[in-house]
Amino acid sequence: MSLSHHHEETTFDPLRLGGRSLVVKAMFVLAGTLVLTLASWISVPMVPVPITMQTFAVTMIGALYGWRLGAVTILAWLGEAMIGFPVLAGGAGGIAPFMGPTAGYLVSFPIMGVLVGWLAERGWSGDRVVRSFVAHLAGNALGLAIGGAWLAMLIGAEKGWLFGVAPFILGAVLKSALAAAVLKGVKLYGGKARLN
Repeated sequence: MSLSHHHEETTFDPLRLGGRSLVVKAMFVLAGTLVLTLASWISVPMVPVPITMQTFAVTMIGALYGWRLGAVTILAWLGEAMIGFPVLAGGAGGIAPFMGPTAGYLVSFPIMGVLVGWLAERGWSGDRVVRSFVAHLAGNALGLAIGGAWLAMLIGAEKGWLFGVAPFILGAVLKSALAAAVLKGVKLYGGKARLN
């Protein structure tokens, strides 16, 4: 087996973004920011941090787009938020979310996408369900660690844990399992419905 053939087997690129033009990649970035926005609007209000589908979308963008284009997409979405577009949870936008209780989580999102995308590109995705689950869970854990640390600086370590980490652990596990299942389906059925 040649090295290039082995690389093709382990690389997870179901959207075949690696060889696409900049225009097509830009369209995927725009579509990704829309998906991230819609995932943000799926929200269960909690104080001080709401439960959303953001982290699911962030890790999926990383896995499907790869770490580079995934990071660009997530940063573009955060840029839209910074200039005031209502793309965050509850339709929030502007600078305030980047200075309040959610700031640590927002900062963690591109890092999460990079981690999951990097792992997916190395075979931690698709039909490797356990590895895929672990990759997404690692991304979610990183997001909780960064978000929780920021919240701990604002309201203290105990409250940061109680309000910013503990309530989200089960959700992180469930979203990671859902992501692994979805990506297994993408791997199984993606070859039959190729995007050309």
